[in-house]
Amino acid sequence: MRSSRSYSNKAVMPLDSLTAISSIDGRYRAVAAPLAEYFSEYALIRARVRVECEYLVALSETPEVGMRALTDEEKVLVRRLAADFSLADARAVKEYEKTTNHDVKAVEYFLKSKIANTSLQDVHEWIHFALTSEDVNSVAYGILLSHALREIILPSLDGISATLDQAAREHADFAMLARTHGQSASPTTFGKEIRVFERRLARQMDELRTSTILVKFGGATGNWNAHTIAAPNVDWRAFAALFVNRFEGIALNDCTTQIEPHDTYAELFDNLRRINTILIDFSQDMWRYISDGWITQKPKEGEIGSSAMPHKINPIDFENAEGNFGLANALFEHFSRKLPISRLQRDLSDSTVERAFGTAFAHSLIGYASLMKGMGKISVNASAMQEALAAHPEVLAEAVQTVLRAEGVAGAYEQLKELTRGKELTLESLRAFIGSLAISDDTKQRLLPLTPETYIGLAPQIARKDSRSVEI
Repeated sequence: MRSSRSYSNKAVMPLDSLTAISSIDGRYRAVAAPLAEYFSEYALIRARVRVECEYLVALSETPEVGMRALTDEEKVLVRRLAADFSLADARAVKEYEKTTNHDVKAVEYFLKSKIANTSLQDVHEWIHFALTSEDVNSVAYGILLSHALREIILPSLDGISATLDQAAREHADFAMLARTHGQSASPTTFGKEIRVFERRLARQMDELRTSTILVKFGGATGNWNAHTIAAPNVDWRAFAALFVNRFEGIALNDCTTQIEPHDTYAELFDNLRRINTILIDFSQDMWRYISDGWITQKPKEGEIGSSAMPHKINPIDFENAEGNFGLANALFEHFSRKLPISRLQRDLSDSTVERAFGTAFAHSLIGYASLMKGMGKISVNASAMQEALAAHPEVLAEAVQTVLRAEGVAGAYEQLKELTRGKELTLESLRAFIGSLAISDDTKQRLLPLTPETYIGLAPQIARKDSRSVEI
């Protein structure tokens, strides 16, 4: 019997896009790479260093604390430790961590080593003064999340929003058969259906832009215990609020346990999950329009859609977007469900989860890029849309029965139901029915010219975002 092969003694493969375990760092590395600035281990260590350095400056600017004031040159030196933080510096921090087995304490020791033999040597014990590691982590993660949203995610969504807006306006008058329950329904326009998604996305993006991430900075169990015993004359809650305000996009929560409860994390991730869900819905609709031939895809020289069927141009970009949004949402949902829960004043189960933030953001970003790529390869097949619409004159039954009701005709709905339901209807037979009705000539002249292509209501105005004609 052949023994199972053991991989335990094999040499570790060097990290490469082809050897990465995650597709984020492998196949999709080029798309996800900008997020390394916010969600890599290096980025987290650098953010911690920035928090510690800025805190040292803030302490020096508060005479009641008892620390001596730093000179302007010394403040520059402290802040440069964060501004110039390099990969080599991050590796040095990791060397300290091998001994401490504590990542934030390793940052403290690294900073103390950096100011040794300088004019700052006498203030080295003020580094990490009265703090717990979660104070540093909370602010650091808040900074990283806020910047990633503002500098990567929102610009990507702005691009999608602008593309949808352009498509809605461009195709505002392209009449299209609507489908409800998969069946033919009152006509719409392609532009109006695109506008629906643009409006849904815009609403969620407005919420995302105005979101604030709450952080904590109150010591071991959130009560500023050590702070008040060491420097009782300082208004520590006011100090913490002012300190946190030095960083854009975050605000102090001054009522916490050892950790900030993460409710604003949950709000943020639920917001992102809703955005991705809207875009899943959009991707699936586009997939169906392509399947029906109402939208065509531009062939790209050299690309292959199927290894067996040469004719195929698959909607792979919308499929890829859908898959990545699903992966991101699975993580966002877990973040929102898990992070607001912590046993008593603190457990550490949130720590490893927070390290996966970048994975969810990366799958979202990959999805955004794929969706934009897909939108750049499509064109509307107006003739196919018109042909499908013309094949369903029964969609005018709604118009006829509604006008008949307005005319006071008894059983208008039932008459049209008898005429159309489960039957093949032609435009000619519908017009013959209209001609036989005991209604005014003016009403007949309004109904007789009607076609599925012209029965589109206010869809073009909605698509173009025209102002409402009636004030409400």
